[in-house]
Amino acid sequence: MIVKICGIKDLAAMDAALEAGADMVGLVFFPASPRNVTPVEAEKLAARARGKAKVIALSVDADDTLIDAIEASVAPDMHQLHGSETAARVSELRTRTKKEMMKAIPVASASDLAPLASYEEVADWILFDAKAPKDATRPGGHGQAFDWSLLKNIKHTKPMMLSGGINPGNVASAIETVRPDAVDVSSGVESAPGVKDREKVFAFVRAARGAAMEKAS
Repeated sequence: MIVKICGIKDLAAMDAALEAGADMVGLVFFPASPRNVTPVEAEKLAARARGKAKVIALSVDADDTLIDAIEASVAPDMHQLHGSETAARVSELRTRTKKEMMKAIPVASASDLAPLASYEEVADWILFDAKAPKDATRPGGHGQAFDWSLLKNIKHTKPMMLSGGINPGNVASAIETVRPDAVDVSSGVESAPGVKDREKVFAFVRAARGAAMEKAS
């Protein structure tokens, strides 16, 4: 079970994620998020993780200028596109950066899964997240889950990551229901928006790995 801790914005949080054994660490480049970091701020965070965990750069409908700045300062292992990027844009950025792409699909009902096939043609990973409330200023990080049973028998050709409202207390249930390749957490391991709680980070990784071992046995 691959575990991703997202929304890391300081070295203490990065160290907690790495020491807990996270496989991926996410840096958010979106000003409306309480977890936002600039490419310059993110440089030292990425350097800390290099060789220990994959660095994932999350952006929301970013233009080429921001993508290029992220590449120059952070050189992430993968870009996570969390906005309304089209399949063509995913493909374009994959060519531009020569990096893996993860495309987020917001889910509230079965009809929201319709774009899956087109994104699978151009992305390396698919992330399913809870659809944001209508008045939200950002597409994710709200701590809300969606009906995981919608993904129970979904057919997919690319690795699948589950996000949205997952925390140390329910990650085992999420894994049992969806059987994803990876789980992603941000607000579920925080004491306040943007503030990672070291104990919650460790508890999340333990619970996810424990559930994955139980699934495999």
